[in-house]
Amino acid sequence: MSEQGDSLTYRHAYVSHPGMSRRKKLAPDPDVRRAIVAAASKSVREQGVRGLNVATVLEQAQLSTRAFYRHFESKDQLVAAVFGEITRTEVLRLREKMTAAATPVEAVAAWIDGRLDIAFDDDVITDLRHRSPEPGPDIFPSPEVVSPGYSAILEPLVEQLQRGLELGVFKDIVPPTAAKSIHGVVWAGTRRRWAITHWDRDEVRRRMVGFCLRGLGVAPETIAQAIAGNTPAGQARFE
Repeated sequence: MSEQGDSLTYRHAYVSHPGMSRRKKLAPDPDVRRAIVAAASKSVREQGVRGLNVATVLEQAQLSTRAFYRHFESKDQLVAAVFGEITRTEVLRLREKMTAAATPVEAVAAWIDGRLDIAFDDDVITDLRHRSPEPGPDIFPSPEVVSPGYSAILEPLVEQLQRGLELGVFKDIVPPTAAKSIHGVVWAGTRRRWAITHWDRDEVRRRMVGFCLRGLGVAPETIAQAIAGNTPAGQARFE
């Protein structure tokens, strides 16, 4: 797929000489946009966000600079589109892991397990470690690039925290705030795991699930059962 168009230099010439007649801007083409995002996703998967280069992406997609500016206003907007695709896949993965949870407590533990996959599961690490929308603010010039993805990843957790609050399972929490706190704990542990490769997953899970559930006001015996991976006794009354 290729498309002839102006070079970046020629495009700037239009701006420098406003009196010159402009070519009529073509409408965006969904197929071209998908091709650009696919090439950018491949680049991020292989080289990380820091290695993303628009010129290289266009060369890979066999498209022109003009084609890029028909669909994206900046590199930031392209990165946001890439993370939008990644986020949709990650949210589906998390929801699938949470599907079998019979209670809000189990669902929270399942969400934590799902996010720990980024640190411990080789397949997920390969696919997500360098493409996650949460590597840190130093990588992105503006928070708008990652904030939608960040919110989407928290959404399944917020839903279960709200459900648990309504059922009386969790005590005195504000679900969106609690979700951010849980995410902070898990993400800090994930980044530490990347730096210290000999961490034991079971031990990390035990600490994280226990710490987070205690913060939600969950009874000690229920926490112990959640850590063990068993269905908490007595929780059926909340269903």
